[in-house]
Amino acid sequence: MSLGDEHGYREPARSGDEGAYGGYAGTGQTRTRLPEGGDDPYGGAPRRPRSSSRSLVTIVGVVVLLIAAIAFANRGGGGSDTDAGSGGDKAETAPTAASGERPVTTKTGDIPSGFAHDQQGAESAAANYSVVLVSADILKPVRRSEIVQQVFVADKVASLEESMNKTYDRDFLANVGLDEDGNAPTGSTYVSRTMPVGTKSTSYSDNNATVEVWCTGVFGMASEDTTSPVTSDWFTMTLQLRWEDGDWKVDSFAQREGPAPVNGDNKVSTADEISKAVEEYGGFTYAR
Repeated sequence: MSLGDEHGYREPARSGDEGAYGGYAGTGQTRTRLPEGGDDPYGGAPRRPRSSSRSLVTIVGVVVLLIAAIAFANRGGGGSDTDAGSGGDKAETAPTAASGERPVTTKTGDIPSGFAHDQQGAESAAANYSVVLVSADILKPVRRSEIVQQVFVADKVASLEESMNKTYDRDFLANVGLDEDGNAPTGSTYVSRTMPVGTKSTSYSDNNATVEVWCTGVFGMASEDTTSPVTSDWFTMTLQLRWEDGDWKVDSFAQREGPAPVNGDNKVSTADEISKAVEEYGGFTYAR
């Protein structure tokens, strides 16, 4: 689940203290996603037919592009060394290019820790913290307390924990189908997974960094009779980080919608398939 209106949720008639950091993982928005039609939200959604002419056009287009690429690669050295070594394109691709460096070697409470005291370490920290801040665990009171104490700078822990406890109260949890401990009903699985796509630093100094993390994710209740089926989302998190006690910690964060691609022509999976995927497929430690 992402952090704001980009969830696709609609607000119920409820008011309350949004807290210093807002609602779900920081928004203060309490929403329940309504199905867009059909009795079974995981049922066989119709797929657009694929015509043979469309396939032919695609194949021809790929061949043309391949020929052009080969021709370009085989050109004589017409460009100057200066042009070849210019950093214009490199500057644009650097934010999402993998560095190949190992991000961390340790974990604390299942959360990666011990990031390098450099820009790369700050970006790796931001990516991994984005995952945990928009996870199903953040809705479980006991686990939330552990996450806040580990991820945030010490002087923000008390106020943020109080704010989140007010926001994720019983009414909020009931709205998304969870009990007061953040657990889904028997036979159902609540899903909230975030996958960073890329990171970039917008500012960096020895003790402070601002990092943007472009994310996609899935969220919702995997259940045959749910009104909040698991769906996908695209959003960008901005994390203000501070170097504290030998590691990067979150000072504050915000989130905005997108960038989002056109939805693919995928067959919708059943609730059982989604539940099994959540149980069987583990997560990652994300590197810069």
